Amino acid sequence: MGKHGPNLDDYLQKGLYGEKKTKAGERQRFLGTLRERIILALFEDQIYEYKVYPEVEREMANHPNARLLLNGEISYEYLSKYVKIANQKGIPFTIVEDLVDDTDIGLVLTYDYAINKEQIFIEKKENKQNTSPSGNGEGDGGFKGFFKKWFN
Repeated sequence: MGKHGPNLDDYLQKGLYGEKKTKAGERQRFLGTLRERIILALFEDQIYEYKVYPEVEREMANHPNARLLLNGEISYEYLSKYVKIANQKGIPFTIVEDLVDDTDIGLVLTYDYAINKEQIFIEKKENKQNTSPSGNGEGDGGFKGFFKKWFN
């Protein structure tokens, strides 16, 4: 009798551990998705900037069937501006709590299939005045934002 299809061990492994995931390192960096599926991504320190990146809003409008992934290690006060836009545009979002320990990515707009977009990163804004959501200028990307995140 030849071996055809999954065997009992395959079903047990799937039941215990879920589906086998390809490119685990890539999924780790990109909040659970693959690079080939991404429309755009922002680095974690870009999320701490006060202003919303207009490219994110524009791409949400251009890709109404996409979904938004947000890094759950970032305080909701910084994520909320992007959640608000996603809600306005009807884009489903997920705040990713696992897979975020070892990533520099703060936000990903993605599809569930490959689109192989060449340029997914948005260039960092030049003006960093008033970078905190409260508008008092205390927030900042980089080291200040990193330490603020961990020690507040």
